[in-house]
Amino acid sequence: MTTTSRASGRASDRASNGASNGASNGASNGASDRTPDRTPNRISPLVLADNAALDTARMTLVDQLVHWATLRIEERVFLPGMRMPSIRSLAEDKRVSRFSVVEAYERLVAQGYLEARRGSGFYVRERPAVPPQNAAAPMVAQGPIDVAWLVRSMLHSVAPERGPGMGYLPPSWLDADMMTSAMRSMSRQSSAHLLQSGHPNGFLPLRVQLQTQLAELEIGARPEQIVLTSGITQAVDFLLRLYVRAGDTVLVGDPAWFVMFGRIASQGAHTVGVPYTPEGMDMQALERLVQQHRPKLLIINSILHNPTNTSLTPARAFQILRLAEQYDFMVLEDDIYCDLCPPHQQVARLASLDQLKRVIYMGSFSKTLAANLRVAFVACSPQLAKTFVDHKMLSGSTTPEINERIVYKALTEGHYRRHVERLRSRLDEVRDGTRRQLERIGLRMFGDPTGGMFLWVDAGVDTSAVAAAGHEAGFLFAPGALFSPRQAPSTWMRMNIACSSDPAMLSFLARQLELAA
Repeated sequence: MTTTSRASGRASDRASNGASNGASNGASNGASDRTPDRTPNRISPLVLADNAALDTARMTLVDQLVHWATLRIEERVFLPGMRMPSIRSLAEDKRVSRFSVVEAYERLVAQGYLEARRGSGFYVRERPAVPPQNAAAPMVAQGPIDVAWLVRSMLHSVAPERGPGMGYLPPSWLDADMMTSAMRSMSRQSSAHLLQSGHPNGFLPLRVQLQTQLAELEIGARPEQIVLTSGITQAVDFLLRLYVRAGDTVLVGDPAWFVMFGRIASQGAHTVGVPYTPEGMDMQALERLVQQHRPKLLIINSILHNPTNTSLTPARAFQILRLAEQYDFMVLEDDIYCDLCPPHQQVARLASLDQLKRVIYMGSFSKTLAANLRVAFVACSPQLAKTFVDHKMLSGSTTPEINERIVYKALTEGHYRRHVERLRSRLDEVRDGTRRQLERIGLRMFGDPTGGMFLWVDAGVDTSAVAAAGHEAGFLFAPGALFSPRQAPSTWMRMNIACSSDPAMLSFLARQLELAA
């Protein structure tokens, strides 16, 4: 039994060559210094008028030049086919070096804004119309409200306050400076490692760090027993391929993390859901289903279960391990919410009791560092780790070591522990208020959650219909049907407490409940 979390552990300018060099020389020497008729007035290179909304102190001269040019191209000041100012004239006009202008022009070529013509210079390219990158694209319904729909929608650019069904914390809650510092620290090291393949198991220093952090959870795992993957989904996929065959049965929670349902089905296996109570997994139902189906695998969120937010108690953990031993099945323990668990909460991890004999332990940092930083890990027995690595190499070679190095820096430079403490505190600050607001409009809570980022609520009406109406209005809800292996209609719904306080969203939800009543 343990109450701790993993958080307790601890340009230069380049010279152009080849074709681009020829274009650069042509622009500076062969072409005249005349600029297009619509060239803007002379402005300071350090305080560009267009950068009023940008933090120019953080921008290099090259960045500012690129911004200056792209803005004029996008606003049709520089028209397609127009020749850009020569390198010499732009350098003199902006009072920067020619090398900076060359670098800026080369970036604009790479980004598709310009084309380089040898001996003539740089010209504006015709570009297809595209929506701004930070604009919220409309959420277009494609078929029914199903698991694939929710996954697509969560990756949409819907504003966090309009997405109570989101599975991640809003970017504003995360520590961008810590990630930037980690990347900057990594960039100061020798660049040779950026050009090499990674280790089959993953970046060794990160695995050593994870060994230390797992020891804080009373889980003994040597570095060779830890394998890094590109996210929890990949880890689950690999393990299902290793353990499950067509016709086998896999037990999951009902409700549970929905993405794995499709992976289980793709193996030709049967997915059987084990119901949850406000105290956690229903142990009587689990024993009955184990006896009936003789499963090959049980997949469980042990801490802050998604979506009910329940956690394993020592008594239930021992019962699960007893059944696994008696009926000979493996347990896949997903502890992705480990670092969001309140330190005072008494919880039990199966891996700490079993010491990786029948339990395969998984963790990730996508919930606390960055959603798109796909670094997860599996801790398991030595023999399984070897088999897992072989399968990993045959399926997709090594995982990106750059991401793993960034995570390692974030974990070891002393800021991560305080960062997750702030996340837990902020979640605690909004939980009760969000709960009261949701209860005020008629939602009923599942149990009495004291940690984590989700609330599992009963709306009393079919929440798939609520989600469909919300989709049309630009809101993202996560209906309960998606969290059930049977995908049956449900009155339950998962709410992300970091994204569930917007008055417009609450008003919309209240109206939907009134209309359906």
